[in-house]
Amino acid sequence: MTPDAPRAGTRRERLTPDVALERLAHERASRLTQLQALHEAGPGPAEPVLSTQRDTLRRVLTEVEAACARVQDGTYGVCLKCARPIPVERLEILPHTPFCVPCQRGSA
Repeated sequence: MTPDAPRAGTRRERLTPDVALERLAHERASRLTQLQALHEAGPGPAEPVLSTQRDTLRRVLTEVEAACARVQDGTYGVCLKCARPIPVERLEILPHTPFCVPCQRGSA
C-alpha cells in the first residue's frame, strides 16, 4: 500500500490547522537544533559534508515556513501540483510536504 492509497478506517481526512501547526513547530525546532549542532561542530575535514547538511536543513526550514503559510491560507494538505488532498498519513510523516506521492515522484 502506498502512502497515497486510501486505507479503510482512516482516522481523519485532514489534519486540523492546530495539529498541523503543532507538527510544523516540532519540525522547525528539530531542524533548528540540528543546524545549531552543525554550527557548533565548526570547520574541519568533514566541512563539505557539513556544508551540504546545513544547506539541506535550511531548505527544509524554508519548506516548513511555506507549509505554515499554507495552513494560514487554508491550502495546507492540498497538493500544489494536482490539487488533490495529500493523505493525512503522508502529512504525519512529512508535515511540510507540498505534494502527494505521485506528484513528488514526477517532480523529482
